[in-house]
Amino acid sequence: MATLEDKILGEKLQIYCSSSEDEGASDDEKSGDEEGNVPQSQSLPSAEPPPINSWTGQASNTGPKGVLEDWRRFKQLEAENRAELAKERIALAKKLTLTVKPEREVAQDKQKEELEDELSELMDEEFLLQYQKQRMEELMTQLQKVPKFGKLITLSNQEEFLNAIDKEDTKVTVIIHIYNSSTRACETMDGCLNVLASDYPTIKFCRMAADMAGLSRHFRVDGVPALLVYKGGQIIGNFVQLATELGNDFFATDVERFLIEYGMLPEK
Repeated sequence: MATLEDKILGEKLQIYCSSSEDEGASDDEKSGDEEGNVPQSQSLPSAEPPPINSWTGQASNTGPKGVLEDWRRFKQLEAENRAELAKERIALAKKLTLTVKPEREVAQDKQKEELEDELSELMDEEFLLQYQKQRMEELMTQLQKVPKFGKLITLSNQEEFLNAIDKEDTKVTVIIHIYNSSTRACETMDGCLNVLASDYPTIKFCRMAADMAGLSRHFRVDGVPALLVYKGGQIIGNFVQLATELGNDFFATDVERFLIEYGMLPEK
């Protein structure tokens, strides 16, 4: 029967024999070996240690061998846990990579949503009607503030010429006809500008004789009819020798089309 010491230290399954004891053995024991008799020290079967991975959760041996087996199993489970945690971290990182958007894409999505909300508001019929009404009121207010003329104004001297340009509202376009009363094309131009003045009341149409403006004789003969266009005190159009472009006989629609083409009149 195993003693308490054997339970703690482990049962001695093999008898240890030192080399000195072998040397001191009697001749009878050696002769017994030669005759085929098995010594008592070698007659006991050897016990194989249990496999390392056969641990069931409870130590079958509380001695040094049992403690060693428990330690090995613990390290094995610890390694397995580390490998499992590493797999979980890799899977989580892949999931976050696929689902989390960069900050730039998040901002673009937010801007897109805001635009969609604005478009939905614009598509609302009541909102459109209110916007049209507000816009019409703003346009009417602006038209009321802009001076209206409606006729061709004759300028008698250079001072009136300068005042017609410099002292006018900056939003008003001023078109001045430089004419020579002895030129047929100039008479035709005066008639056309009278018509356009009534059609475009916010445009200031004026006329002035070339000799009153102090222009040369050559200009008075070959440069007329001429149209000078000003806005905000600055010249924005200078058209001379229009008889070459329009001829001597032309209509208000021809002059209108010419000025619209060069951006001097707004399109109706």
